[in-house]
Amino acid sequence: MNKVSAIIVAAGEGKRFGAAKPFALLKGKTILDWSLEKFEEHEAIDSIILVLGQNRSGDEYLNRYKKIAAIARGGEKRQTSVYSGLSCVDTQETEIILVHDGARPLVGKDLIGRIVDASREKGAVIPVVPLEDTIKRVEEQKVLRTEERRQFFRVQTPQGFSFSLLKEAFVHAMEDHFYGTDEAVLVERLGKDVFVIPGDQRNMKITTTEDLKIAEALIED
Repeated sequence: MNKVSAIIVAAGEGKRFGAAKPFALLKGKTILDWSLEKFEEHEAIDSIILVLGQNRSGDEYLNRYKKIAAIARGGEKRQTSVYSGLSCVDTQETEIILVHDGARPLVGKDLIGRIVDASREKGAVIPVVPLEDTIKRVEEQKVLRTEERRQFFRVQTPQGFSFSLLKEAFVHAMEDHFYGTDEAVLVERLGKDVFVIPGDQRNMKITTTEDLKIAEALIED
């Protein structure tokens, strides 16, 4: 019972993007394929659970990626989609769960490995990058105060957890009808510590068509 499973979420509609982001092309292949390949090729990853929208077939992915153990069906919210993926995990064999946005195609091998190692040691780990801009707290178009930016970070994926801890966090959240913006906040609600490690500035999330151009430039660099 020491295997690592990655849940890759690609069930969103991409309303801000104008289409389902994971299936947009980036340098000749889909954003999702870029993401899947990184986990498929990583020696620390034993299996992948791919979460797709209700109307999208997963057969092509099952045929192309040997590590995909199951195709889960997403819901209206990200949290519902991740929980659907979590329900497909082999509970007898899995020790560590990584949850990754399918719209982050440039995740690096080093970051995946560091998250796996830190998750085994700490139980709950997220990658973060520091904020570079000045942070203002604003209310009704008026600045209330300037925040100390050294205390604020941008959070990336993959986020890593022990399977038992993440499952407990999801069960409590769903029972309470609480929906968080990431998996870490569900663990925080249990009163458990979530640790951080340095993320990667290249590990961007594709949100707009402009982001695609940036990602293309990073690949060419």
